[in-house]
Amino acid sequence: MNLSEKTRFIKSLAAQAGFDYCGIAAARPLDDDARRLENWLQQGKQGQMHYMENYFDLRVNPYKLVPGAKSVICFLINYFPAADQEKDIPKISKYAFGKDYHGVIRPKLQEILVRMKEKFGDFQGRGFVDSAPVLERSWAVLSGLGWVGKNGNLIHKKSGSFFFIATLIVDLELEYDAPAAYDYCGTCTRCIDACPTEAIEPGKVVDGSRCISYFTIELKDLLIPGGMKNRFDNWIFGCDICQDVCPWNRFSTPTREQAFTPIYEVLHYKVNDWEELTEDGFRKIFADSPLKRAKYQGIRRNLFFIRKG
Repeated sequence: MNLSEKTRFIKSLAAQAGFDYCGIAAARPLDDDARRLENWLQQGKQGQMHYMENYFDLRVNPYKLVPGAKSVICFLINYFPAADQEKDIPKISKYAFGKDYHGVIRPKLQEILVRMKEKFGDFQGRGFVDSAPVLERSWAVLSGLGWVGKNGNLIHKKSGSFFFIATLIVDLELEYDAPAAYDYCGTCTRCIDACPTEAIEPGKVVDGSRCISYFTIELKDLLIPGGMKNRFDNWIFGCDICQDVCPWNRFSTPTREQAFTPIYEVLHYKVNDWEELTEDGFRKIFADSPLKRAKYQGIRRNLFFIRKG
C-alpha cells in the first residue's frame, strides 16, 4: 500500500471505531509548546497538579514515547449530551455525564492498532488518552483538527469544543494534514468574561490553580479556599461555563457514542439526593463514571462548599 492508501485506511478505521474526526501530523519535537509549558509550570499555574511537572521531556518529544516515531494520529470523539441536567441542581461537567472516557476510548485505539498491523505488518505504535504525557491539543492543531481557543480548549470549526482527544504515535510514514492555520476566536472574550474565578488570562493562558474544575476535582485538601466562596455557580464536579458561552458551540450536536449516555442520577439528583447518598451507593452508581476521580468525600466537600457559599 502507498502512503495515500494507508492514510485512507486509518481514517476509515477511525470512523468505524466511532471517532468523529481524524487528522495526522508528522512527528517532531514540540519546542514552542515546551517553552510555554515550562513557563506555565514555573508560574505555579498547575496548583497541586504536580503530575504535570513529571515526564516533561516525554510531553514535548514523541520520539521519547515511540523511538523512531514518524506520525501522530489524532482522533476526536464528541461527548455533547442529548439531554442536560434539570435546573437548579448541583452541576456536573458534561464530559462526566456518562461512562469514564478512558475506558471507552482505549479499546478503540487498541482495535485500530490491531487492524493496522493486520493490514500493514508489524510496526511500533502506542495509544494515548489524556492520562499519559502527551500534549493532545498541540497535536490536534498540527493535524488540522482545530485551533486552541482563549479558554484553552480545542475548537473545531464545524462542531465546537465538546470533544475528547486521543492519539496514536507510530513509526509509520503517512500522508499529513495541513495544520490549522487560523484562530477564529477573533476579538471575542465571552469565555474570559464569564469565568467566575477569573482563571482565563490573556494570551490563551488558563490558570489551572484558579479553575473551578481544579477545585472540584484535582484539589485534595479537605477545605476549598474561602476566597472562592460564591464563585462556584453550583458546580460540584468540573465546570463548563467557558464552553457553554462559546459561540462555536452552537454547532455542537449530540454524541453518537452510547457509552456517553447520561447516568440518570447525574441529570436528576437534587441537593437532598446527594446529601442522602451513602459512600456505598456512590461507588455502585458511579463505578464507571469520571466522578470517582473526586471520590465520595470530594463530592461531599464540594456539595458542602456550594451550600455554604
